[in-house]
Amino acid sequence: MENTTIPTSLDSKRIVFTGGSGKAGRHVIPYLLSKGHKVLNLDLTPFPDPSTNVFTLKTDLTQSGQVFNALTSHLNMSGYASGPVPQPPDAVIHFAAYARNMLVPDNETFHTNVTSTYNVIEAACKLGVKKIIIASSETAYGVCFAQGDADYHSFPLEEDYDVDPEDSYALSKICGEKTARAFARRFNVDIYAFRIGNVIEPHEYEIDFPSYINNPSSRKRNAWSYIDARDLGQICDLAIQKSGLGFQIFNCTNDTITVKGTTKEFLAKECPGTKLTREMGEFEAPLSNKKIRDVLGFEELHDWKKYVQV
Repeated sequence: MENTTIPTSLDSKRIVFTGGSGKAGRHVIPYLLSKGHKVLNLDLTPFPDPSTNVFTLKTDLTQSGQVFNALTSHLNMSGYASGPVPQPPDAVIHFAAYARNMLVPDNETFHTNVTSTYNVIEAACKLGVKKIIIASSETAYGVCFAQGDADYHSFPLEEDYDVDPEDSYALSKICGEKTARAFARRFNVDIYAFRIGNVIEPHEYEIDFPSYINNPSSRKRNAWSYIDARDLGQICDLAIQKSGLGFQIFNCTNDTITVKGTTKEFLAKECPGTKLTREMGEFEAPLSNKKIRDVLGFEELHDWKKYVQV
């Protein structure tokens, strides 16, 4: 059977994970559990797989009091029978959000995402949590939810890019990044913002990737890049282990571009007016994960070419 995790760390952490019942979290939490961590899921809906050993505490993250209380909760009901009274966790991973535009009106998307992110970061910092990870988004790069056809300023898309989105969802994510930077500076803690690419679940390779490969223009808004939900779990674990970086932004994608040819050839044909700021790898994803490979030591386990015949 194929190995789908990196070796288990002996440094087990108590983690509060928000939004764990969502598309990404339902894969990230099992990965974290497989690494020996203990996890509490804060969500408005139950965890979708009842066989997973995680307790879900129904929490409205737009309510600051609920957030402070949830971050000092038992991780599950067994906490009443053994161990001390609840203490703040070792790490907080905040993925909960409206995951795109057009789920609710734009102002509600912005209000809920910004308020919940502020509440989670503030509570974690004031309770003494030293490691916080928040979900930002590929949409920060300004093309995903642009009105009409828009071009990227340059390739590769890296963390120092001048982000300039025009939609409420992406704007809420940039506000989250700025909030993280402010609190990391004030409280001298690590807060890492993940600009997460298009999340792909295992079953979606067979369903969706053939059309991606045959119609590459449809993937411009995702920068011809993706993140396997299971590999996102590895990135979360690596970020928990890597301390002392303060505020950081990390692109979270897999290694390779989702087209048939090489990256340079494809971008020259598809985006002839967009400059390259450096030499790119032969099949490097335009939404580059170079920083997580160099800084966190990420090694992907789920290259799309393992699951899709080109």
